[in-house]
Amino acid sequence: MQMPALLEEVSRAHHARPPATPAQIEAFEQSVGWRLDPDLRAFYLHCDGADLFGTVDPAFSFFPLAEIRRARVTMRKKDTDTAGPASWYALCDVRDSNYALLDVSHQLDGRYPIRDGYNEAFPDPAYCRQIARSFSEFLAGALRSNGRWFWLPEQ
Repeated sequence: MQMPALLEEVSRAHHARPPATPAQIEAFEQSVGWRLDPDLRAFYLHCDGADLFGTVDPAFSFFPLAEIRRARVTMRKKDTDTAGPASWYALCDVRDSNYALLDVSHQLDGRYPIRDGYNEAFPDPAYCRQIARSFSEFLAGALRSNGRWFWLPEQ
């Protein structure tokens, strides 16, 4: 599914916040030192964060730009290399102190991959594995998930 259709679904069936302005995006990029990829730019110009599957304890809560932090700060409250990679950012709260992480260390086809921010094993890359090749792939999975962690095997 293409980003425009995904964004329409977010607005139609879920809780999308008002869009970020181009100035807010520029300020965010200046503060973190990396640029949003095309999927993320489209999302934040459409909505500055969103809650999927409810507004009280949503299954997926995508942070507004102003709340995106390094995963090690969000999850371990420390901004040191021993607390996790500097290139992983908490992008989405997925309940129970777990997060979807944006890995800005590299891109796949011009897009940043998404990792599983499994709290109990963070920051071990064996447990915080890549779960989507791009934000649009992750968002599509989230929208189809009915509120489940779609990247985990069925029990």
